[in-house]
Amino acid sequence: MKILVFGKTGQVARALIAAGPEAGAEVTALGRDAADLSDPAACAAVIAATDAKAVINAAAWTAVDAAENEEAAAHVINADAPAAMAQACAAKGLPFVHLSTDYVFDGTGRQAWQPDDPTAPLGAYGRTKLVGEKGVVAAGGVYAILRTAWVFDAHGQNFVTTMLRLSQTHDALRVVSDQIGGPTPALAIAHASLRIARALAEDGSRSGTYHLSGAPDVSWAAFARAIFAAAGRDVTVTDIASADYPTPAKRPANSRLDCHTTEKVFGIRRPDWHTELAKMLAPS
Repeated sequence: MKILVFGKTGQVARALIAAGPEAGAEVTALGRDAADLSDPAACAAVIAATDAKAVINAAAWTAVDAAENEEAAAHVINADAPAAMAQACAAKGLPFVHLSTDYVFDGTGRQAWQPDDPTAPLGAYGRTKLVGEKGVVAAGGVYAILRTAWVFDAHGQNFVTTMLRLSQTHDALRVVSDQIGGPTPALAIAHASLRIARALAEDGSRSGTYHLSGAPDVSWAAFARAIFAAAGRDVTVTDIASADYPTPAKRPANSRLDCHTTEKVFGIRRPDWHTELAKMLAPS
C-alpha cells in the first residue's frame, strides 16, 4: 500500500519510514523542500497529484513556547495546512491520518481524557492544533485524528535525549512532578498510524478521533528516574512543582489519554514505554 507522509525528519516521520516495510507499506516521506506546510495550497496540490492510497500528516509546528509569540505562523502550519490536506484527500477519496496532541485539553482533573471530552487549550500551540482538528473533520472525508503525548525516540529533541544529555554534566536534576502523562515511543505511533490508514482504506466508517499514549502514566520526574536507571546513569532527581519551572506556555497537568476506543476499533494497545525505552538504550 502506497502511503504519502508529510514530514521527513521529525520523530514520527522517521519512524514511519522505518516501519513502512514491516507494515507492508511503501512510504513516501516529504520534507519541507517538497511540501512546506507554510504553503497549504502547495500541500494540497501534492495530494492531488499523488498515486498514494492514503495520506499521513506527521508534520507540525511543535515549538510550544515559541508559538506563544508566533501564533499566526503556527496557525498556518497546524491548522490551515491540515485542513487543506484533508480537503484534498476528501476530493480524491483518500483516507487521511492526522496526528494531534493532548494539548487540546486544559489538563484539569485526574481522569484520562476521552476522545469526545470538551476541549479547552491552555495556549497557542493547543489552540492551533485544535483548529486543525476541526478543519480535518469539516473536510468531510475519511479521516482519523490520532492524539498522542510525550513522544520520544533515540533522535531529535525530546525528554529522553534531553535527560541523557544533561546527565553527562549533572549528577542531580530538579524535574517537574505534578504533570502526569504517558510517554509514547515514536515507533509505536508510526505503527499505529500505518495500521489505521490501512483500516480506513478498507472501512471509512471508522473515521473519528482517537487517542494513543504509552503506559503506564507517570510524572516527568518518575520518567526521568526510569531513563537514568535504564541508561545506567547515576543522577539524583528531585521533584519540583510546575510553578518552580516557569515556561512561556502553560503545560497541561493532566495529559492522561484514554485509549480504549483505539484498541476497540483498531486492535491497537497502549505501548509499554519501559520496554521501548530499554530497547532504545540497549548497547548496540
